Amino acid sequence: MADPFGPPVMAVGRDIDGAPRYTNPRDGAQWIACDLAPEGAVATLLDDLKPSHLILAAAMARAGACEDDPAGAQRMNAEVPAEVAAWCAAAGARLVFISTDQIFGGQPAPKKGFAEGAQPDPLQVYGRTKLAGEQAVLEADPNALVVRLPLLYGDSGGRGMGASDSLLMALDKDDYEEDEFEDGEDAQEAEDELEVEYQKPTLFEDEFRTPLEVTNAAQAVVECLHIDQKGLLHLASKQRVDRHTLGLAILEAMGLPKDQCADLIQAGRQADLETGAPRAADVSLDASRASKILDTGLLGYRRGLESSMGV
Repeated sequence: MADPFGPPVMAVGRDIDGAPRYTNPRDGAQWIACDLAPEGAVATLLDDLKPSHLILAAAMARAGACEDDPAGAQRMNAEVPAEVAAWCAAAGARLVFISTDQIFGGQPAPKKGFAEGAQPDPLQVYGRTKLAGEQAVLEADPNALVVRLPLLYGDSGGRGMGASDSLLMALDKDDYEEDEFEDGEDAQEAEDELEVEYQKPTLFEDEFRTPLEVTNAAQAVVECLHIDQKGLLHLASKQRVDRHTLGLAILEAMGLPKDQCADLIQAGRQADLETGAPRAADVSLDASRASKILDTGLLGYRRGLESSMGV
C-alpha cells in the first residue's frame, strides 16, 4: 500500500487495464504503460523516472506460456532483470527483485522447507528462467535483494488472481476453462487445476506449498526495500499445506459450512491430470531468516485467510 503523504509511487505494466480495479488508497500509485521487452526500453524508462527504490515484479509467469516461448521467458525473466539491476547499480538505487519458489522442485523439500542456501533445481522453463534472472541480478548489482515468494492468496483487486480469488471465480463460472485461471507472478500455481470434463474444480492433494497472504507479502516486500540486506531472502508462511486443504480453508473462511465446502471442490493428484508443464510436488520455503530480520510478521494460512476475508 502506498503512503499518500510519502514519496510518489510509480507502477509500471505492459497493460495498465490489467491493474487492480480498486486499491487503497485509490490514487496511491501512478500507473504507467510500458513494455519492458524491447531493447532499450528499460534504460529509457528508468532514465525518465529516476527511482531511488525499485521493486521488480515484472515477469512472464504463466507456466504454459513459458514452455511454448522459452526465448520470451528468458527475455522477460532473466535479461530484463539484468538490465534493471545494471541501471540500479549505476544509479545507486535500491533494488528488490521478486523471484519464486518454482526455482526448486526437482528434489524433495526438507522437513522445514528450502532455505536460502538450498541448491535450486527447477522443473519448468519458468523456474529455470527466474533462476537465471536471480543470478543475473546479483551479478549486475551485488547490493540487490532477491526475494523468493511462495503461492499467494487473498484480495487481487477484482482480477480473480491468486489461489483464493481464482478459486472463487471458478466457482462462479458455468464453464471451467483451463486458461482463465492464473496466479499472476506464480500463475502456474492455478493453471490446469480446472479440468473441463469435471463439473467442479479439482485441487491437488499431493502438491504442497507454504502460501502467503498477498497483502502480508506486499508489506514484507516493501519493508525489504529499507533494510540492509542483500542476496537471497525467502518470504513464506511457517505452515506447509496441500492445495486441496488450502482450497477447503478458503471456502470455510468465506463462511461456508464444512460439508458444503467439501462438495464444491474435489481432491485430485498430479498424475491424474495432464498439466502441460511439469509441476513440483513440494516447493515449501523456509522463511525463518526473514522472520528474524523483518518487523512484518509472516502469517500462517489460517490467520492470513482471516485477515484477507475479514473474518
